[in-house]
Amino acid sequence: MSSHRPLPGTPQGVSATQPGGAAGHPLAELFPSAGGPALRWVTHQGRELLLVEHPRCRAVFSRQGAQLLHFQPSGDRPWLWCASRWQPHGPIRGGVPICWPWFGRHPTESGWPSHGWARLSDWQLVSGEVHGQGVSLRWRLELCDWQVTLEAELGERMALRLVTRHADSEPCRLSHALHAYWRVGDVARVALLGLEGAPGYDLLSRGDCLQQGGLRIEGGCHRIFRRAGELQLLDLEWQRRLLLDTAGGANTVVWHPGSRPLTDVGWNEALGFLCVEAASCGPDSLSLQAGEQGVLRLHARRG
Repeated sequence: MSSHRPLPGTPQGVSATQPGGAAGHPLAELFPSAGGPALRWVTHQGRELLLVEHPRCRAVFSRQGAQLLHFQPSGDRPWLWCASRWQPHGPIRGGVPICWPWFGRHPTESGWPSHGWARLSDWQLVSGEVHGQGVSLRWRLELCDWQVTLEAELGERMALRLVTRHADSEPCRLSHALHAYWRVGDVARVALLGLEGAPGYDLLSRGDCLQQGGLRIEGGCHRIFRRAGELQLLDLEWQRRLLLDTAGGANTVVWHPGSRPLTDVGWNEALGFLCVEAASCGPDSLSLQAGEQGVLRLHARRG
């Protein structure tokens, strides 16, 4: 039987010494060993977080950005990577940041934030439903004449759906991405299958590219492929296969910084992720007429 439960409005502090969760994951400490309500608010590193605890999975969302920071089906390692230390202000690195309503730098406004406003804004949790198969959540952000909604279905699988509604009377351009950081044992021992023969653009070499064979990370990677669909993320270190589906957009984006330093992220910590993203960006951005909507989806399941 499903149930809609009101959530506490005032987050409570969480001690950094609390046990539980997946060893080595920075958000494991948020889950007490004795369990608790299926949905509850806490404060961690100055951010309001929603904890999800269900017999089929555990997850953590940030109110800022409606950002899924942690997802772990029961009996498995966590699927998403998250940095252990966050900047006092600005975006949180890890999980699934929402890049919206533009991807990368704004095309005309140099002072506007990279990847848009969504990951910097507080979203409203519209609904949270707990049922036998898992948890269904719905987040919303309203900005000027835009309304964007994130729908999340979490259980043995992970499904995210981003819906943008354009209410202005003038047409507009929209680029967006679900910028997922997938947790891996060692990025040097990872292969991504499903992009063989896909054309794209390499942002590091600043030129067109064509994927030959399975994609492996050697010295960094930042490529926007003009293909979306089901991919296989093979993790040789952990002997795990995740099936990722980026078919909701026009592009698949693959990124890892290689040896380039990241703010507040150590080199060893950065070896533990690979970004594989669902996106519609660049020449594949959406042109929305008044009243139209744009949809982006990202699904994942165990292979």
